[in-house]
Amino acid sequence: MNKVTLIATTTMGLEAIAAREVRQLGYENVTVENGRVLFEAAVEAIPRANLWLRTADRIKIRIGEFKAMTFDELFEKTKALPWADLLPPHAEFPVIGRSVKSKLFSVSDCQAIVKKAVVENLKKRYKRSWFDENGPLYRIEVALLKDVATLTLDASGTGLHKRGYRVLHNQAPLKETLAAAMIQLTTWTKDRPFADPFCGSGTLAIEAAMIGQNIAPGFNRDFVSEEWHWIGEERWRQAREEVEDLANYDQPLDIIGSDIDHRAVELAKGNAIEAGLGDVIHFKQMQMKDFRHKRPYGILVGNPPYGERLGEQKEVEHLYKEMGQVMALHDTWSVYVLTSHEEFEQLYGKKANKKRKLYNGNIKTDFYQFFGPRPPKQE
Repeated sequence: MNKVTLIATTTMGLEAIAAREVRQLGYENVTVENGRVLFEAAVEAIPRANLWLRTADRIKIRIGEFKAMTFDELFEKTKALPWADLLPPHAEFPVIGRSVKSKLFSVSDCQAIVKKAVVENLKKRYKRSWFDENGPLYRIEVALLKDVATLTLDASGTGLHKRGYRVLHNQAPLKETLAAAMIQLTTWTKDRPFADPFCGSGTLAIEAAMIGQNIAPGFNRDFVSEEWHWIGEERWRQAREEVEDLANYDQPLDIIGSDIDHRAVELAKGNAIEAGLGDVIHFKQMQMKDFRHKRPYGILVGNPPYGERLGEQKEVEHLYKEMGQVMALHDTWSVYVLTSHEEFEQLYGKKANKKRKLYNGNIKTDFYQFFGPRPPKQE
């Protein structure tokens, strides 16, 4: 297998950012759809996409796509796909499924039929009637949408937001993939100050530091497809070597994370140390009203409380007003805030230059963007 069709799945609203990342890796023929980015590439792209994509949820390999109106059709067309080229005789291959607006709406039946079809395909190649499934994991998904079945293999394993650094987190942590997207939607560059005054477990600051030093988000973790024989150890070794070669650990950065809660600050420090960035980011306990920064042209990115819990509303509204007053003192700074509070602009005291809908888990939020002036060009 030389060429593969890969699907980078994303949270709704992050597709264009993930597509840009795919193109930055050098891949073309990129198609953007709801919740996913498709691209064709050589097999080497499987390790590279897993290691480098900051805003994708997982990497899947499309094995086949076809119309399936009956269970017979689903069985025969699945059986005809090249499963034996991909799955060794001892592979563990569970099947998961979903069905939307399709005649074949029973997900459990679809899963059972796909499983049976794959077994029949493997029987023919391996000349055996039983498979122990005690080897590497190949998770198959059958996804039916408007009677079109897409069969994929999950090449990531654990979701890509699990970077391996967040050992501990606070109650409602910001997903790493969303944090990376928020940063990429700003005008921040590694020579400008970066601040998150609601740092929680430190995700925004850590993701910024990784972007600033060009550290691949997957450098500190394993992937299920590392055990797949047809990708091979050599391709993974080369991909990890590239990650190491391109990282710039000596890049100085000015990144501050602060929080009103001292426990959150200790959490964030621990997570930064786990990511190898303990010396790069400065965390401290501080209220928003006390935020001051001596350097101009900084970028503030925050995910403050939304006031969704009972009794929190007034407190949060007061916080937003304070934030507006404090950032008026930093008139060269750009400010980016994620919140579900619909009156944020009125409370902050300024209309955003731009607003973008994003989903924080199941919460529909807006990413408010207030642009400061551009820094003067360096000589």
